Amino acid sequence: MINRPVLDGESLITPTAMAADVVSRYGPSRRDQFATATAELGLILHTAQQWFEGGTDPVQTMRWTVEALHKTRRKLDPAVWRELIPIAQNHPVAAFFHEDPFTRWSFEKNRGYSGDAQLLDFIYQHESILGSATSATPIGRELYAFSKYYPSCVAVRERRDILAQKVDEIADAKGPGTEVLAIAAGHLREAEKSAALRNGRITRWVALDQDPLSVGSVTRDFAGTAVEAIDGSVRGLLTDAHKLGRFDFIYAAGLYDYLTDAVAIRLSRRCMRMLKPNGVLFFANFSPELTDDGYMETFMDWTLLLRSEADMWKIVNGSVDRNSVDADVFFGENRNIVYATIAKRD
Repeated sequence: MINRPVLDGESLITPTAMAADVVSRYGPSRRDQFATATAELGLILHTAQQWFEGGTDPVQTMRWTVEALHKTRRKLDPAVWRELIPIAQNHPVAAFFHEDPFTRWSFEKNRGYSGDAQLLDFIYQHESILGSATSATPIGRELYAFSKYYPSCVAVRERRDILAQKVDEIADAKGPGTEVLAIAAGHLREAEKSAALRNGRITRWVALDQDPLSVGSVTRDFAGTAVEAIDGSVRGLLTDAHKLGRFDFIYAAGLYDYLTDAVAIRLSRRCMRMLKPNGVLFFANFSPELTDDGYMETFMDWTLLLRSEADMWKIVNGSVDRNSVDADVFFGENRNIVYATIAKRD
């Protein structure tokens, strides 16, 4: 029996569970591909190791490896690719990539799950991670400095800015009584960029997350503002255990990357019921156009469910009666993240 990703108040989706779901959707590995793919991956890893050990510019090595892993991943059966991931992770070259504090944090999962709020702070180059960055090895510092140019990192920073812009737009339209819900809020860095929050146009901004460290961080950083941090899970939302009330704007930035279609649709339906009249649901997902996917899945041990524009419409159409809403799906600037917005008409 195939294990499915687990969603509850204690555990988040793990790379192992994600891998099982990905493989289940594509069937057994093609054995005829595996030997050739293993040899190709071995060449990539050996070349990168030689370059590191020979003193080649670490950024050049990183850039080449990211591109090579992406090309290899894209041409293989997904189940074959999943079998290659542990080979890369156990190769000696991994030690060089893990000198980068960003890559190492993702791989070691100090908070127990992928894509945690501290990892996003590495992407934002937030002041909270400066100690880890400056204490890295010379190679690690160079690799981390280059990470801001990764397509995924550029897209995540744009996502943060888009979220702040959406909140401000809703607050402009609704007035000072605006209420916002962020699901899987992390450290809520988008709120730091919200003019509406600074200017007192938000009455309540609920930051829901099932990581107590994130909840504590938001409570500390936004004390005295309209932000209210709550320890809560997707399961709690689906069962209405949290009794949060209704909102003008509900959004999930990175959560849908870890949800199967069935759970994503259930969550979207629940969120639509939590919206006030003319309220808006907004969610984002990494897209199949992501170009550092191979590196993320190997050396960062960061597996995502990538969704196309059609995949996002599938969730939208499964969640609402399109005659009662205004819906849109659009890409970010580098097309690595795709967004969906559903606005109630009543």
